[in-house]
Formats: sequence, structure tokens, C-alpha cells
Amino acid sequence: MDKDERDDLNANGIDDEIEPPGVDVTAGTKQLADRLHNNQGTNPTFSGGDIDARWEDAESGGDETVGGSTATPGRNDLDAIGKATGVTYADGEELKVGEKENRRDTHRWELDPASSEDYVDRTKERE
Repeated sequence: MDKDERDDLNANGIDDEIEPPGVDVTAGTKQLADRLHNNQGTNPTFSGGDIDARWEDAESGGDETVGGSTATPGRNDLDAIGKATGVTYADGEELKVGEKENRRDTHRWELDPASSEDYVDRTKERE
């Protein structure tokens, strides 16, 4: 092994003495997995996909949720926000404010349990 190989053990072209240490992402990954496991009723969709926001508080406080009082920086993806609120538009589709929201709210599964995605599965469990 020559001197250059000893100074650059990971062969990335940067001398190991001046290269910053690698970032360990396992702690953050575990923390996110724990948040998802402990808060199964919500997920980052409620904050427009922002995994750093307090999306687990969406059902109570909701400050960082879509439409909340504390916007999270960089959350201007209208498609993600629309999906989180249950109102999406196709490219070029005319915006008819209120129509889709009213239709969405009329067919909420809480008001019409048969409209929920898992209605068939839940009714089978009762039988």
C-alpha cells in the first residue's frame, strides 16, 4: 500500500486528515420510525409531507399542519398540500373554489361509513 492509499482509505480523493467525518443517519431514521410507530393515527402528510414538523400533533394543535397558523419553511408544494387537505386539481383544471371542498366534506367517511376505504374489511370483522 503506497502513501496515497494510506491517506485516502475510502478512496474518495480527499485526504482522510482533512475530510469531515461521515454523517450517521441511523439515529434520525430510528427517531422517525419511532414517531411513525407511536402515532399511527397521523403521518407527515398532514404537514404537507414535512417530516420535521410536529405532524403528530395534527389532531390536537395543528399549528404546523396544512392550513395551520405556523407555516413550515419550504412547504409550498401545492400538490402535497392539496392531497393533505383532500382537494386536488389536475394541471390546467379550472379552480372552482368551494365545489371540491363541499363534495369532499359531503362524502366524509365519518358521515358515511360505507364510503371509507376499509369499510368492507371492517364489516367482515363484525360478522
